[in-house]
Parts: sequence; C-alpha cells; structure tokens
Amino acid sequence: MSKGITHLNTSGEVHMVDVGDRPPTRREAMAQGCLQMQQNTLELILAGKTPKGDVLAVARVAAIQAAKRTWELIPLCHQIPLSGMEVTIEPDSSLPGLILSCNCSTTGSTGVEMEAMTAVSIGLLTLYDMLKAIDPGMTLGPIALTHKQGGRNGAWSR
Repeated sequence: MSKGITHLNTSGEVHMVDVGDRPPTRREAMAQGCLQMQQNTLELILAGKTPKGDVLAVARVAAIQAAKRTWELIPLCHQIPLSGMEVTIEPDSSLPGLILSCNCSTTGSTGVEMEAMTAVSIGLLTLYDMLKAIDPGMTLGPIALTHKQGGRNGAWSR
C-alpha cells in the first residue's frame, strides 16, 4: 500500500517533511545486520586477541555515535533527541560472524528507523575496519529494520 512520496512538494522538488503538527508519541525501532568472517577471525574476537583490542566495545560506541548523528548523514532526516539506545553484538558460529542489533527510542513527532539502521551500518563498518588486516574478505549484510512501533502507522515487525 503506497502512501505517496512525502519528500516531494507539489512541484516535484525535494523538501524536508514538516512533522510539526504531529503529536509527540513514544517511538521505537530495531534494526539488525551481520558481518560474516572466517571462523578463526571470530575465535580471535571471542578470545579478546585481535590486534586492535576490544573491537566489540569500539563498534558499540561507533553505533551509538552514528545514531546520534544520523540527521547529519542522511539529507532529509530530522534531528531527533534519542531517549535511549541499546546496541548488542552477538557471535553466530553458523555464519560464522557477528550479529549487531540496535534498538533506538524517542518521544517525538517522527520515527527512529533511520537512526537504528545507521547505527547498525556504522557499527558493522567499524568492525570491518578494525578486523580487515586479518580478514579482508569479510562481508556485511543483510542490514534490515526488524521492528518499529509508535506514530501514525503503529507497530510493524519483519
């Protein structure tokens, strides 16, 4: 079901959507992505023996920082005051690799889907950057929104 393209004005020009008349509501979004790697790379991470130290802690901080700055990276995103964020990184031996998830929340007039997706993307890219010397063949993705709730459209889950 199409709701129309909201980032175009009546002349077809790109503009930022005005959300000022929307009531502030509690909004949450969760996104997830993975980084596939060689099994020995995963083992080094889990043993805490990677050359660049605690790569998981750095990736969590990078994800948080990215979510807070999404409006600076994505041209038509609003600056959103995040009220909370949780970033988790779990090993998955079936990949082998890591699954990074981010849950963002706010009370505002627009959703936090882009913040959650940006956090996952930058968290995974940070992991890649810190591990590329030992495993340049790693693969990112898929990255996807897994859940959202709040606002006009209510809850949605993948």
